[in-house]
Amino acid sequence: MSDFILFDPLFRMPFVVGLLLSVGLSLIGAYLHMRDEWLAAMGLSHIAAAGGVAALPLGIPALAGALLFAAVAALLKGLLPRASNSHYGLMLLLGWGGALMLAANTHQGEVVGEALLRGQLYFTSTPHLIAALILVVVLLASLNWLSPRLLKERFFPDYFSANRIPAWPHRLLFGALVVVAAVAGTLAMGAMSAFAMFFVPAWVAFVLVKGWRRALLLTVTLGVTAYVAAFVLSMMLDQPFGPSLTLCLVIMAGLRLFANRAARVSGDPGE
Repeated sequence: MSDFILFDPLFRMPFVVGLLLSVGLSLIGAYLHMRDEWLAAMGLSHIAAAGGVAALPLGIPALAGALLFAAVAALLKGLLPRASNSHYGLMLLLGWGGALMLAANTHQGEVVGEALLRGQLYFTSTPHLIAALILVVVLLASLNWLSPRLLKERFFPDYFSANRIPAWPHRLLFGALVVVAAVAGTLAMGAMSAFAMFFVPAWVAFVLVKGWRRALLLTVTLGVTAYVAAFVLSMMLDQPFGPSLTLCLVIMAGLRLFANRAARVSGDPGE
C-alpha cells in the first residue's frame, strides 16, 4: 500500500515537494532554535498565508503574494534594533487576523485561506517544486559558509563589529532562506504544520545528542521521518495531511520529554 502511495504518478510530485521541504524547514529550524528566533517561523508563516489570500484581489499567483508579504515583514523586522520573539508574536497575530479578515471579504477567499492555514500538499505543482528545490540547493550549497558565521554571531555577538567584518551578507542570505522556507512551507503544508516542522525536530534533537553536526543530522532525520509517516498515514487513513504532520511531530516531541525525565532520574539536569 505504501509503495503505491509513494510512487503513484498522482502523488509523486506532492511527495517530493514535501520531502524537500521537510529537509529545508527542519534544517533552518535548527538555526532559528540556536538563535532563539523559533517564533519567527510561525509569524512569517501566517504573514505568508495572509499574502496568499491577498493575492486573489491583486490578480497575482498565491505564491507571489505570499512571498511579497513575507519579504516585507522580514524587511521591517530587520529594521528593528533588536528583534525578539515578542515582535514575532505580534507578526503572528497580524498574519492570522489579516488572513482571516481578507478571506472573509474576498471572493473565494475563505477556501484559499483555509487551504493555506491547513495546507494543500496534494495540490502542489511545478512552481512549488521549483521553490522547494531552490531552497534546499541554496541552503546546502551555502551551509559551509553560512553556518560558522551564524554560530559566531550567536555566541560571540561582538565578533563582526570588533573585527570590522560586515555581517549583512550572511544575515541577508539567512533571512532570505527563512522567508522562502516559510512561504513554500505554508503554501504546501499549511501555516501551523510548517511551524511545527521548523520547531519540533530541532527542539527534540538538541536534547538527545551533543555536538552541532550530530544535532543537525538528527534534526533532519526526525523531520523527514515525521513527514514520511504523516504522508503515508494520511493517505492510508484518508485524513488531512497538515494536521497529520503536526500530530506526528507532537508525538515525536515525546522523545524530548522522555529524555528529560531520564536525565533527571540519572541525576543529569539535561538541557
